[in-house]
Amino acid sequence: MTNVKYVYSEDLLKYRFSDSHPFNQMRLKLTTDLLIDLGVLKSEHLIQPRIATDEELELVHEPSYIEAIKKAGNGDLPIEEYDKYGLNSEDTPQFVNMHENSARVVGGTLNAVDAVMSGEAKRACHLGGGLHHGFKGKASGFCIYNDSAVAIQYLQSKYKQRVLYIDTDAHHGDGVQWSFYTNEDVMNYSIHETGRYLFPGTGAITERGDGKGFGRTVNIPLDAYTEDESYIDVFKETVEAVCKAYKPDIILSVNGVDIHYLDPLTHLSCTLNTLYQIPYIVKNLADEYCDGKVIMIGGGGYNIWRVVPRAWSHVWFALNDLDTPKGNIPQTWLDKYQSSAPFPLPKTWIDEKDDYMEIPRKTEITEKNNNTKLRILEWYK
Repeated sequence: MTNVKYVYSEDLLKYRFSDSHPFNQMRLKLTTDLLIDLGVLKSEHLIQPRIATDEELELVHEPSYIEAIKKAGNGDLPIEEYDKYGLNSEDTPQFVNMHENSARVVGGTLNAVDAVMSGEAKRACHLGGGLHHGFKGKASGFCIYNDSAVAIQYLQSKYKQRVLYIDTDAHHGDGVQWSFYTNEDVMNYSIHETGRYLFPGTGAITERGDGKGFGRTVNIPLDAYTEDESYIDVFKETVEAVCKAYKPDIILSVNGVDIHYLDPLTHLSCTLNTLYQIPYIVKNLADEYCDGKVIMIGGGGYNIWRVVPRAWSHVWFALNDLDTPKGNIPQTWLDKYQSSAPFPLPKTWIDEKDDYMEIPRKTEITEKNNNTKLRILEWYK
């Protein structure tokens, strides 16, 4: 298992807007400790995340924006400039040492890239990454720097790779899309809840790229309340068709777990059954088309107790060809965190679905999603 690397340091928890903000990297520690208590994550797997250099950040971000983030993190940015850089919203408020702690997220993803490209690792993951909403010169949607976009450009510039970017977060990865909208050497695939009712409101099926990049952007907006069967059917068929058509050198995937029905910020109705399957589908595509080269990063997921640790564990399981464990969650983990949790922690790997509501419009939603799938398959088969 040592040929798979896991980027982690508790310093990643310093990417934190406030105690009440929904983006809480405590979910990263919960997941990592769960994997350690299971005995599947050991010290030889770990890579400490580095802080990305300004030159690396400038692969995507404007120098003036990087300077503004440095000033904001030190309290030196004039308040009247906050709006210009997206720092005046509840989503991305200023916090202390913002630059260093944001650049560490980017550096961690670049660590994972270097581990795979140097041959140190066959596969790698950085669950602290996946900040796909950041723009070239503006923060957005909990994201200061866009580690996904920087990693894609880094793979292009340093390693000359044709990248397939797969984003299964419930929110459309707008920052990544607009960074590569005219780029023919990046295939940007995003399956997400329709932007009709959800931030950021983009990601329509008609957004397909421009110029040389036309056809290199693939958006699959799913209807609100999409459930497991429809999600997996649409995802599996379309992502396989896109991968086969594009023939990438490497896959970078964002594994947001906010498609779960218990996520407080979204409106999809998937369960852990779907979240357990997604990383295996991506890993198998990498095995078939990229000689196994794949980097998996984090993304959204705001039910940090009942959903994220069990779902994100499967990113590591998939990368290591492990199945879902049988039986109970380790008692050591439950004992460690039950006193901090606002309700009883799950004791097994099975999704309880105690409060899962059957979807009245299931047939209509499935049909609408199927029509979207057929349009994509028409383009890429």
